[in-house]
Amino acid sequence: MSIIADNIKTLRKKLGMTQGTLAEAMGIKRSLIGAYEEGRAEPRLNNLVKLAEVFQTSIDNLVQVDMSGPDGGKSQSALTRAGGERLRILSVAVDDQGEDLVPLVPQKAAAGYLSGYADGEYLQELPQFKLPNLPKGGTHRAFEIVGDSMLPMPSGTIVVGRYVEDWRDIKSGDTYILLTNSEGVVYKRVFNYIDESQKLFLVSDNRSYTPYEMSIDDVLEVWAAKAFISVTFPDPSADPQWSLEKLTSMVLELQQEVTKLKN
Repeated sequence: MSIIADNIKTLRKKLGMTQGTLAEAMGIKRSLIGAYEEGRAEPRLNNLVKLAEVFQTSIDNLVQVDMSGPDGGKSQSALTRAGGERLRILSVAVDDQGEDLVPLVPQKAAAGYLSGYADGEYLQELPQFKLPNLPKGGTHRAFEIVGDSMLPMPSGTIVVGRYVEDWRDIKSGDTYILLTNSEGVVYKRVFNYIDESQKLFLVSDNRSYTPYEMSIDDVLEVWAAKAFISVTFPDPSADPQWSLEKLTSMVLELQQEVTKLKN
């Protein structure tokens, strides 16, 4: 659970308030207070201001300081990620019951996402849906990819990613959606060289595209690819490594293995 979630719950109880009375004081729904306290959503800026007013503290204390200690958080312990960097405040979309929603960033909205990715109100304007069978835990967001750099994944595919809080957790060789200052939203196979050089190495599955390095300072968000939605089935012939000759060879090898097993 995040420090913000703990602080809201701690300060609410210190004031003898229920989730309902706090929600009424802020002019929001009780279910949203529940989502805040359970860490399923982060308050957007206007609600952080209201919380600070109700609790008579600062926004910095709410998001950076553990207020549950005997000193009320006066130690000013900073909210950090591994590596000493400040934790990014992630805006999360929820429905009226506090259930998580998956916002979709279509290609036509990708440019706007670069400036609005941390704005809860902007996320509410994006298409949102519930998707069954997603891996448990974490926050998910969907992005429409365009182009042929990740063939056989066709252009127009929607890739669902899970938020990566600590970028050192990036697993080399896996695919990720990156929000970057220089290129906006990109979907690539990523190799992690943060500890060695503070860089990521981005590789396209379509080998006609040249791999390249990216400084970690250029990265704003990282989402680990967990699912995809497409109305077009991948075409193996679009990828040289899945040529007809290659597929024929694989079938022959399988037939030979089956024959050996029978014998």
